[in-house]
Amino acid sequence: MPLEFTTSCLTDSTEWFRAYKRLAEGALAQLSDEQLLAAIDPESNSIAIVVKHMTGNMRSRWTGFPHADGESVARDRDSEFLDPPQSRAELMALWNDGWAVLFQALDSLTDADLIRPVTIRGEKHSVVQAIHRQLGHYAYHVGQIVFLAKHLAHANWRPLTIPRGGSAAYNSRVQSGEVSQRP
Repeated sequence: MPLEFTTSCLTDSTEWFRAYKRLAEGALAQLSDEQLLAAIDPESNSIAIVVKHMTGNMRSRWTGFPHADGESVARDRDSEFLDPPQSRAELMALWNDGWAVLFQALDSLTDADLIRPVTIRGEKHSVVQAIHRQLGHYAYHVGQIVFLAKHLAHANWRPLTIPRGGSAAYNSRVQSGEVSQRP
């Protein structure tokens, strides 16, 4: 499946959001419920806290998007770093709820909407700037999730991307059209 050429920022962004969601879910699936709650030191967040924060951000940024300010007055960001969900089921329900809000907002847009103004904390952005801002934010946190999961899983870790020493084989598969670099 070769890379599809597109000039749609909205299509590409949506695919990247889905890819980051899948990447994090691949990491989450490799951990026990206890590991989801583990913090590597007193100043670090557990994966459950990172998920809770991401979900709070998604609900705030994407509810009413692009008409409402992306920093909802109902959001209590500081509470996102306290009292994480205690079970995998509760954590995954929260996770899926956040992503559902995001994808519903993106699905309602067209490429013509990308130049429209939207505010986040009263600061004006274009819709495309707001999307890119969130892509970067979620990629950052997904990276944290994957890093922590790999640390916690130790020798049981199964690579989610190209495994060490596997670049040449992967590149060959891309060039033959067997796999794609596309998210």
